[in-house]
Amino acid sequence: MTRPATVVWAGPEEGAVVEVSATGDAARAVGDHVPGLVAEKVASRLAAQDPTLWGEAAEAEAAVRLGWTDLHAGSRPLLAPLRALREELAAEGVDRVVLCGMGGSSLAPEVVAGTAGAQLTVLDSTDPDQVRRALDGDLRATVVVVSSKSGSTLETDSHRRIFEAAFADAGIDAASRIVVVTDPGSPLQEAATAAGYRAVFEADPHVGGRFSALTAFGLVPSALAGVDVEQLLDEAAEVAEVYAEDSEANPALVLAAALAGTTPLRDKIVLRDAGSGLFHLGDWVEQLVAESTGKDGTGLLPVVVGSRAPELDGAAPDVLPVVLLPLTDDAAPAPDGPDAAGDTADDAAAVGDAAGDTADDAAARTEVTVAGSLGAVLLLWEHAVAIAGRLLGVNPFDQPDVEAAKSAARGLLESTPPPERPAFEDSGVQVRASAELLGGADTVAGAVEALLATLGERGYLAVMAYLDREGRAADLLGDVRADLAARTGRPTTFGWGPRFLHSTGQLHKGGPAVGAFLQITGEAEHQVLVPGRDFDLAALLAAQAAGDAAVLAGLGRPVLRLHVTTPDALAWLAGVLAGPVNP
Repeated sequence: MTRPATVVWAGPEEGAVVEVSATGDAARAVGDHVPGLVAEKVASRLAAQDPTLWGEAAEAEAAVRLGWTDLHAGSRPLLAPLRALREELAAEGVDRVVLCGMGGSSLAPEVVAGTAGAQLTVLDSTDPDQVRRALDGDLRATVVVVSSKSGSTLETDSHRRIFEAAFADAGIDAASRIVVVTDPGSPLQEAATAAGYRAVFEADPHVGGRFSALTAFGLVPSALAGVDVEQLLDEAAEVAEVYAEDSEANPALVLAAALAGTTPLRDKIVLRDAGSGLFHLGDWVEQLVAESTGKDGTGLLPVVVGSRAPELDGAAPDVLPVVLLPLTDDAAPAPDGPDAAGDTADDAAAVGDAAGDTADDAAARTEVTVAGSLGAVLLLWEHAVAIAGRLLGVNPFDQPDVEAAKSAARGLLESTPPPERPAFEDSGVQVRASAELLGGADTVAGAVEALLATLGERGYLAVMAYLDREGRAADLLGDVRADLAARTGRPTTFGWGPRFLHSTGQLHKGGPAVGAFLQITGEAEHQVLVPGRDFDLAALLAAQAAGDAAVLAGLGRPVLRLHVTTPDALAWLAGVLAGPVNP
């Protein structure tokens, strides 16, 4: 029997500020798991920062990672100093903000600033051309926010050194133009204080990077870029009490159950934005879900798609479509109360009408929808993913496999071995892979076919491009993800390196061993030196790519590395990846 759609919302009486719906297998998962979550008081225990929710093995880590649940109140002391600093900078003619940070330090501010229409240059790459572009902006109008929780992030430390030298070369007092966000007592905090940087904002040390959207990491760069971050906190505050309720109407419980409770597990979470108005929210959700759940051989793979999404054409049984919608007047609560839950045929009809389907069609199709204001949605996903970790039996607050790629990259930088010889070169593309994977292939097309042949019925393909994500490569590779998804019939992710290493990189190594990995690297146009280091950015990027590939291969994952040696070869390669043209 088809289970009717589940629709829940939260917000004041005059209208919802967040809404979640689930149909098909997702609605069944809600029915199967939410009553148990309510009985176990999971929502209220999470809001009370109970570290025992994820078992004894996770308790020590959870005990120092739950500060995010009340940041809508705890981060308010930042508001006054941020307003004052922005006014000071504006009076000095400084209105260009460059953010240097990786993972949670950059993804949330990118969403917050973009949603508000504020200009924020996000530098989360070691690609020399992308960094050069940021340096070529008006330095006299620039303030640089250096964000690193640990204070030792290699990419961010390199950015800091590069900008410090650039300011000095331009005759600008570098210390007056650098603002730091880090944990108390970190190496960066100590260095910033000693150097007399313009400001140092200490973040809550009891919040992990991917849960830090409402900490100083999310608020400082956004506020300096001109965003009203008080409104963001207000939006989160509107719904925080609802997320803490042990009720079947709790949107966070519903979303958690829909994500992690389907049977069999639909572990490919395909995220499509259908006009939510929340800038690049899928990229932030991608990190939160992948790093929190992708470990111990399990995990949910987020697949961020654009308007062309072959994964949603007759979705495979391991695919869960999640649609990010705008919050409209239609999402306002019914007269019987602001926090009621719907689980009726009328709800199914409402969902169905929106898609042009009948009530039966809508209820039978498996899909999850999420809509809301930005602050409410950020807090929703954080609660839901933490609870999903409990359902999956994993600790959502550690990232045990992220360090492996970092260590491999550092080892390559320190020992500087000669580059691995390619197996062969074809039309300006060097091919590297194990002989076992290539199986005698001697063309790029043949090597790609060999990699794709490793995909099983529950497999996925990860495309990892260590290139300039804002330049020509972005245009040439724009269709590659969808082309490969259509070609293989399997979910396909696309990540820019090294950015993705702080996001899906954890799941690639710690999650289910069903992925195939296609790495694309190239030659940068510019050289950017890292002051005080014996490597430049090109060497760092190459070491990061080679290190990640080595770790994946060491885990038995199939990896194909394609290095583009000429500008024209990248366009040719994009055509090869699209597959043979049907006559």
